Amino acid sequence: MQAAPSSSEFPAQALILAAGRGQRMRPLTDTCPKPLLPVHGKPLMQWAMESLAAGGFTRQVVNTDWLGEQISDHFGQNPASNGDESLSKLGGVQVAYSKEGADFGYALETAGGISRALPLLDEIFWVAAGDVFAPGFPFTRAALQRFAASGMLAHLWLVPNPAHNPGGDFALGAPLPDGGDAGVFQALNQPAQAGEPRHTFSTIALYRRALFEPPGCAIAPGNPDGVVAPLAPLLRAAIDAGQVSAELYTGPWTDVGTPERLAQINADPPDTTVEAP
Repeated sequence: MQAAPSSSEFPAQALILAAGRGQRMRPLTDTCPKPLLPVHGKPLMQWAMESLAAGGFTRQVVNTDWLGEQISDHFGQNPASNGDESLSKLGGVQVAYSKEGADFGYALETAGGISRALPLLDEIFWVAAGDVFAPGFPFTRAALQRFAASGMLAHLWLVPNPAHNPGGDFALGAPLPDGGDAGVFQALNQPAQAGEPRHTFSTIALYRRALFEPPGCAIAPGNPDGVVAPLAPLLRAAIDAGQVSAELYTGPWTDVGTPERLAQINADPPDTTVEAP
């Protein structure tokens, strides 16, 4: 059993997932963690960190495993003070680390990793994957406040299905009356009617701590035993209980899962236009 990470300067309102091995990116990831692979002159994960900071979410948590010391060495606790000009847009950002590899010797998967980081996180928090490139995504206070008022356990941003996931993950059900003009819908595991599409989960989401705590989640808060657990079963159960909302995001988005996708986004100028929330 390992004591959970803690910090007197947190809770944070954002978690960047950066613990994956990146097997499909080998050999690039044999010596560099996937979230540090360069995209237009900066680490892939830094794009999400900057977007969160632009929305005012400057207290961020990063979970690590494979070559995780490279990530913590690069960003440190106050990235803009590290003397690297490329980190200047992270001014004001404070980073805490949930070091799964150092604590257990392996990654805990998404639900296990979020549970491990809970002591560092606020009641409501963003989660974004460090290997997803969505440079114009708007991390806004308005979205967080709307979600907080909804009482839901999770709010997911879905994207049009990429070629590598043609069947999608979740569907959009009935519009929620408290979603205003934001296009917020009930999330569904299956299409509401035959022929209606499912969309791909972007990995960007807002969560309430209760999703990762008993009784809905069997993992002890802080995951002191290092339980490995995927996120999908928790989400699908919460969706079936009517506790998850979703909306469709149509801005630039790439799951950087292969060297070919990495080469493609580096070949194209980044579209950093922020889509209106």
